[in-house]
Amino acid sequence: MGGVVIVGAGHGGSQLAVSLRQEGYENPIVLICDEPEYPYHRPPLSKAFLKGADDSLQPLRGEAIYVNNAIDYRPGKRVERIDAAARFCIVDGEAIAFDKLVLATGAVPRRPTVKGDDLDGVFALRTATDARRIKSAMATARNVVIVGGGFIGLEIAATMAAAGKGVTVLEIGERLLARAVSPLISTHVLARLAGAGVDVWFGTASAEFLGEGTVNAVRTHSGDEISADMVVVGIGADPDVALAVEAGIAVDGGIVVDAQMQTSAEGVFAIGDCARFPHWQLDRSIRLESVQNATDQARHLAGVIAGKHQEPYTAVPWFWSDIADMKLQMVGLSMDADDHVVAGDPVEGAFAVYHFRQGRLIAIDSVNRPADHMLGRKMIAAGYTPAPQEISDGTVGASFKRWSAAASAAPKGQRVA
Repeated sequence: MGGVVIVGAGHGGSQLAVSLRQEGYENPIVLICDEPEYPYHRPPLSKAFLKGADDSLQPLRGEAIYVNNAIDYRPGKRVERIDAAARFCIVDGEAIAFDKLVLATGAVPRRPTVKGDDLDGVFALRTATDARRIKSAMATARNVVIVGGGFIGLEIAATMAAAGKGVTVLEIGERLLARAVSPLISTHVLARLAGAGVDVWFGTASAEFLGEGTVNAVRTHSGDEISADMVVVGIGADPDVALAVEAGIAVDGGIVVDAQMQTSAEGVFAIGDCARFPHWQLDRSIRLESVQNATDQARHLAGVIAGKHQEPYTAVPWFWSDIADMKLQMVGLSMDADDHVVAGDPVEGAFAVYHFRQGRLIAIDSVNRPADHMLGRKMIAAGYTPAPQEISDGTVGASFKRWSAAASAAPKGQRVA
């Protein structure tokens, strides 16, 4: 019996292998990873890892977990081809049969199509190997240019500035983190980074990386030249869909899956950063890059494969980022919001922005307000919307507690206002 083959051992793939055993799945599990390490936490690579005294990684779980659960972990291996109809894949020339195959291939950093992108000293961050190369170059670099004002770029910018480097961020848009947080959060992050010595250029794209063999400057699209001992590109990532495309599996801005993570090929599933799935909150298909989404989809799919349920995936999305002294936490998806209420005070460095659509709470962005984030995860999952006054006066937690008690006491099926 072929069992389950999982392609990719990041947060999603590793979680799926373990969750399958927790769900009672007894058939073979093969977990294939193109990196040489055991699965590790990726978020620290742009922060704690760069600051650390050594190059040790933070494992997702101990090696014994894979051995004790009879998970056939194959590091440093790459799947060459998938035959979805015949139910096998080729790994280093070996045909591995499967009953179910899961693509957890993640995403790959987007690279700028500019001259000099292949110079030494130009980096993108995705893997531990990338992080080690960046850390090595960081030791002697004095001036660093970060291309892109997203989470990865800003986390690295803050880390470099704290290490005493001169840091310039080039952002093609008009504000930082524009696709992820509200303008108020963007403004606050900009102010804190500027206070830490980070110079941010808006409306600016890189046109060329200059140097002979090794980068020494960045030329912008307007002709300015910025000195740079190293450049880190953080302009987003594209889903890794190459195997799916070659296998004839439907792809549209990600590997297309249904609410049970099933692709267009019978017995083939996709989870995590590579998957485009129907989102319950937005009523349309999206792709999310987050640890939470990858691990929650893995747990959900484990139940599907083990035959425990066929429920649609409806987890509440949440995200986080540590930038300098700011703990940014986001819950829900705010892109369709039409109203906002602020709790706390940005001047004090701790506040939250509650997002509403047609009077319903859909998301919360917070800075150094973890209680708002945790409460938001519960409220959005329960379908509760607080009154604006409750947010402003700090009584939203008590109001939700009363509402939850009433909902628990109400007859089954009765809606609580």
